[in-house]
Amino acid sequence: MTDATRSQISLKVNGKTHRLTVDHRRSLLDALREDTKNTGPKKGCDLGQCGACTVLLDGRRVVSCLTLTVAADGAQVTTVEGLAADDELRPVQEAFLRLDGFQCGFCTPGQLCSAVGVLAEHRAGWPSAVTADVSPDHVCELDADEVRERMSGNLCRCGAYPSIVRAVLDAAEREEVKR
Repeated sequence: MTDATRSQISLKVNGKTHRLTVDHRRSLLDALREDTKNTGPKKGCDLGQCGACTVLLDGRRVVSCLTLTVAADGAQVTTVEGLAADDELRPVQEAFLRLDGFQCGFCTPGQLCSAVGVLAEHRAGWPSAVTADVSPDHVCELDADEVRERMSGNLCRCGAYPSIVRAVLDAAEREEVKR
Protein backbone atom coordinates (compact mmCIF):
# COMPACT_ATOMS: atom_id res chain seq x y z
CA MET A 1 0.00 0.00 0.00
CA THR A 2 1.04 3.53 -0.63
CA ASP A 3 -0.28 6.70 0.96
CA ALA A 4 -2.43 7.15 -2.15
CA THR A 5 -4.07 3.74 -1.81
CA ARG A 6 -4.76 3.55 1.93
CA SER A 7 -6.80 5.39 4.49
CA GLN A 8 -7.11 5.56 8.24
CA ILE A 9 -10.65 4.69 9.25
CA SER A 10 -12.69 3.98 12.33
CA LEU A 11 -15.24 1.19 12.65
CA LYS A 12 -17.41 0.44 15.63
CA VAL A 13 -17.81 -3.33 15.49
CA ASN A 14 -20.19 -4.89 18.00
CA GLY A 15 -19.78 -1.87 20.24
CA LYS A 16 -15.97 -1.76 20.14
CA THR A 17 -14.14 0.95 18.19
CA HIS A 18 -11.36 -0.16 15.85
CA ARG A 19 -8.96 2.27 14.17
CA LEU A 20 -7.57 0.69 11.04
CA THR A 21 -5.28 1.54 8.16
CA VAL A 22 -6.81 -0.14 5.14
CA ASP A 23 -6.17 -0.48 1.45
CA HIS A 24 -8.94 1.26 -0.48
CA ARG A 25 -9.76 -2.04 -2.20
CA ARG A 26 -10.10 -4.09 1.01
CA SER A 27 -13.51 -5.60 1.60
CA LEU A 28 -15.32 -5.09 4.87
CA LEU A 29 -15.48 -8.88 5.19
CA ASP A 30 -11.68 -9.19 5.13
CA ALA A 31 -11.26 -6.31 7.58
CA LEU A 32 -13.80 -7.83 9.98
CA ARG A 33 -12.29 -11.30 9.85
CA GLU A 34 -8.59 -10.41 9.74
CA ASP A 35 -8.25 -7.02 11.41
CA THR A 36 -10.95 -7.08 14.08
CA LYS A 37 -10.97 -10.90 14.58
CA ASN A 38 -14.75 -11.15 14.14
CA THR A 39 -14.88 -14.43 12.26
CA GLY A 40 -18.65 -14.89 12.32
CA PRO A 41 -19.19 -13.48 8.83
CA LYS A 42 -18.13 -16.22 6.43
CA LYS A 43 -16.41 -15.97 3.08
CA GLY A 44 -18.67 -18.10 0.93
CA CYS A 45 -18.75 -17.06 -2.71
CA ASP A 46 -16.90 -13.71 -2.38
CA LEU A 47 -19.28 -12.44 -5.10
CA GLY A 48 -22.23 -11.21 -3.03
CA GLN A 49 -24.45 -14.07 -4.13
CA CYS A 50 -24.63 -16.41 -1.11
CA GLY A 51 -25.20 -14.07 1.86
CA ALA A 52 -22.84 -15.94 4.21
CA CYS A 53 -21.04 -12.65 4.90
CA THR A 54 -24.17 -10.61 5.72
CA VAL A 55 -23.70 -8.09 8.53
CA LEU A 56 -25.64 -5.06 9.72
CA LEU A 57 -24.11 -1.72 8.75
CA ASP A 58 -25.78 1.07 10.73
CA GLY A 59 -28.68 -1.33 11.20
CA ARG A 60 -29.10 -2.20 7.50
CA ARG A 61 -28.04 -5.56 6.13
CA VAL A 62 -25.20 -5.66 3.62
CA VAL A 63 -23.06 -8.35 2.07
CA SER A 64 -19.69 -7.46 3.51
CA CYS A 65 -17.70 -9.12 0.71
CA LEU A 66 -18.91 -6.39 -1.69
CA THR A 67 -18.70 -3.49 0.75
CA LEU A 68 -15.43 -1.57 0.75
CA THR A 69 -14.07 -0.98 4.23
CA VAL A 70 -13.36 2.68 3.46
CA ALA A 71 -17.06 3.14 2.63
CA ALA A 72 -17.91 1.97 6.16
CA ASP A 73 -15.69 4.57 7.87
CA GLY A 74 -17.44 5.79 11.02
CA ALA A 75 -20.18 3.18 10.75
CA GLN A 76 -21.62 0.87 13.35
CA VAL A 77 -21.14 -2.76 12.25
CA THR A 78 -22.97 -5.64 13.88
CA THR A 79 -21.84 -9.17 13.16
CA VAL A 80 -23.41 -12.34 14.50
CA GLU A 81 -21.10 -12.03 17.50
CA GLY A 82 -22.81 -8.77 18.44
CA LEU A 83 -26.45 -9.81 18.09
CA ALA A 84 -26.97 -11.08 21.64
CA ALA A 85 -27.26 -8.42 24.33
CA ASP A 86 -25.88 -9.11 27.80
CA ASP A 87 -25.47 -12.80 26.94
CA GLU A 88 -29.20 -13.06 26.22
CA LEU A 89 -30.09 -14.39 22.79
CA ARG A 90 -32.39 -12.38 20.56
CA PRO A 91 -35.73 -14.01 19.78
CA VAL A 92 -34.50 -14.88 16.28
CA GLN A 93 -31.38 -16.60 17.63
CA GLU A 94 -33.43 -18.54 20.14
CA ALA A 95 -35.91 -19.52 17.41
CA PHE A 96 -33.11 -20.73 15.10
CA LEU A 97 -31.90 -23.00 17.90
CA ARG A 98 -35.32 -24.23 19.01
CA LEU A 99 -36.71 -24.78 15.50
CA ASP A 100 -33.49 -26.14 13.96
CA GLY A 101 -32.94 -23.25 11.55
CA PHE A 102 -29.44 -24.46 10.78
CA GLN A 103 -27.68 -27.66 9.87
CA CYS A 104 -23.97 -27.41 9.16
CA GLY A 105 -23.95 -23.83 10.49
CA PHE A 106 -21.77 -22.24 7.81
CA CYS A 107 -24.49 -19.89 6.55
CA THR A 108 -26.07 -19.34 9.97
CA PRO A 109 -24.22 -16.10 10.88
CA GLY A 110 -25.35 -14.46 7.64
CA GLN A 111 -28.84 -15.94 7.96
CA LEU A 112 -29.18 -14.52 11.49
CA CYS A 113 -27.94 -11.04 10.56
CA SER A 114 -30.21 -11.05 7.53
CA ALA A 115 -33.18 -12.20 9.64
CA VAL A 116 -32.59 -9.32 12.10
CA GLY A 117 -32.51 -6.94 9.12
CA VAL A 118 -35.67 -8.51 7.62
CA LEU A 119 -37.58 -8.05 10.86
CA ALA A 120 -36.45 -4.42 11.13
CA GLU A 121 -37.40 -3.72 7.50
CA HIS A 122 -40.82 -5.26 8.02
CA ARG A 123 -41.39 -3.27 11.25
CA ALA A 124 -40.49 -0.12 9.27
CA GLY A 125 -43.18 -0.98 6.71
CA TRP A 126 -40.88 -1.69 3.78
CA PRO A 127 -42.54 -3.79 1.08
CA SER A 128 -40.86 -6.69 -0.69
CA ALA A 129 -41.18 -7.95 -4.26
CA VAL A 130 -44.10 -10.18 -3.19
CA THR A 131 -46.00 -7.55 -1.19
CA ALA A 132 -49.37 -7.32 -2.95
CA ASP A 133 -50.48 -3.92 -1.65
CA VAL A 134 -47.70 -1.32 -1.49
CA SER A 135 -49.95 1.65 -0.71
CA PRO A 136 -48.53 3.83 2.07
CA ASP A 137 -51.32 3.11 4.55
CA HIS A 138 -51.30 -0.70 4.06
CA VAL A 139 -49.74 -2.83 6.79
CA CYS A 140 -48.06 -5.83 5.22
CA GLU A 141 -48.46 -9.13 7.04
CA LEU A 142 -45.24 -11.05 7.49
CA ASP A 143 -46.07 -14.50 6.16
CA ALA A 144 -43.99 -17.38 4.78
CA ASP A 145 -43.97 -15.92 1.25
CA GLU A 146 -42.71 -12.57 2.55
CA VAL A 147 -39.99 -14.24 4.63
CA ARG A 148 -38.84 -16.43 1.74
CA GLU A 149 -38.59 -13.42 -0.57
CA ARG A 150 -36.86 -11.19 1.96
CA MET A 151 -34.36 -13.93 2.92
CA SER A 152 -33.74 -14.98 -0.69
CA GLY A 153 -30.25 -13.42 -0.72
CA ASN A 154 -29.06 -15.98 1.82
CA LEU A 155 -28.33 -19.46 0.52
CA CYS A 156 -28.16 -22.68 2.54
CA ARG A 157 -26.56 -25.71 0.94
CA CYS A 158 -28.08 -27.98 3.59
CA GLY A 159 -31.64 -26.97 2.73
CA ALA A 160 -32.74 -25.69 6.13
CA TYR A 161 -35.09 -23.19 4.48
CA PRO A 162 -38.39 -24.46 5.97
CA SER A 163 -36.93 -24.24 9.48
CA ILE A 164 -35.39 -20.83 8.78
CA VAL A 165 -38.76 -19.47 7.61
CA ARG A 166 -40.47 -20.90 10.72
CA ALA A 167 -37.77 -19.38 12.95
CA VAL A 168 -38.11 -15.90 11.41
CA LEU A 169 -41.90 -16.01 11.70
CA ASP A 170 -41.65 -17.25 15.29
CA ALA A 171 -39.22 -14.46 16.17
CA ALA A 172 -41.48 -11.86 14.57
CA GLU A 173 -44.39 -13.11 16.67
CA ARG A 174 -42.32 -13.10 19.88
CA GLU A 175 -40.98 -9.59 19.20
CA GLU A 176 -44.52 -8.36 18.59
CA VAL A 177 -45.68 -9.81 21.92
CA LYS A 178 -42.78 -8.05 23.73
CA ARG A 179 -43.82 -4.64 22.40
